[in-house]
Amino acid sequence: MTTTTTEPGLAPLEIAGRTFDSRLFVGTGKYATFELMQRALDASGCGVVTVAVRRERLVNDKGESLLDFIDTSRYTILPNTAGCFDADDAVRVARLGRELLDQLGNPGKDWVKLEVLGDKKTLLPDPVGTIEATKTLVADGFNVLVYTSDDPISALRIKDAGAAAVMPAGSPIGSGQGVLNRNNIVLCLELLKQGDADFPVIVDAGVGSASDVSLAMELGADGVLLNTAIAHADDPVMMACAMRKACEAGRQSYLAGRIAKKMYATASSPMEGAISYIPGE
Repeated sequence: MTTTTTEPGLAPLEIAGRTFDSRLFVGTGKYATFELMQRALDASGCGVVTVAVRRERLVNDKGESLLDFIDTSRYTILPNTAGCFDADDAVRVARLGRELLDQLGNPGKDWVKLEVLGDKKTLLPDPVGTIEATKTLVADGFNVLVYTSDDPISALRIKDAGAAAVMPAGSPIGSGQGVLNRNNIVLCLELLKQGDADFPVIVDAGVGSASDVSLAMELGADGVLLNTAIAHADDPVMMACAMRKACEAGRQSYLAGRIAKKMYATASSPMEGAISYIPGE
C-alpha cells in the first residue's frame, strides 16, 4: 500500500514493478516477543519485512504464530533463505517460502531474499553458490534480491545472473560494525548502475545504529535492510523510529548534494562585499 509524500527526495522505491514508500527493509527475527516485533515494525515505517523460512519460529512456545502479527495488507513479506549453505538448499527453501505465501495470498509470493552462506562463523556469502542459485530461481519465475559481499565484481556478476536487486553487506551479519568499506559500496553502486541508474542496490547486514543507516543512504544506496540493530536494541521501538528517520535523512542528504571537502576553512560570512564601519564616521 503506497501513499504520496510531499517531502523532497522521498520518492517511492521501485523493485521489479512494485513500489514502496519506505526504503527501510526490516527483519522479523530475534525479538523478545511477537508483540514487540509488531510495534517495532510499525515504528519503522517499513513496507517490506523479511521472514527467514528455515530459522524463524513461525509458532512460539505460547502457540502464537508469527504471521498473525504481520498485517499482510500493509507489509510485503520477503522470504529469506538464511541458514542455507549451498545453492540446492537455498532453492528448496525459496520454493517453500513461495508455497507458504501463496497460501496467505501475500503479493510478495514470487519474491525471495537469497542468501547462500559460505561458513557458519563469518556468515559471509558463497559467491559461486549465490550466482548458481540466482540463475535457478530467476528461471523459476522468482524476483531475487541477492545478499552478497561488498566485492563490486561479485555484485556485478549477480546482476548479470538476473537479480532484481543486489544487496551488498556493510559488514558481517549481526555484527553491528556498520559500513566498514565505504569505497567498495560506492564501487558497487557505480558498476551496478552503469547504464541502469534505477537498478536497486540495498545495503544489507552489519548495521548497528541510525548513523550507519544514514551513511549507507548518503553513499547512494537505494535502501537498507536490517534486523538485529532494532531487535536487540535496549528499546527496539525507539530504535526503529531512529532508523526510519535516518533512512529518510540519508536519502535526502545524498540527493541534495553535499559540499566538497576542503583542506582549509571557508568563512560562512565572506568579507567580499561586506559593509565597512569605522567608529566616529
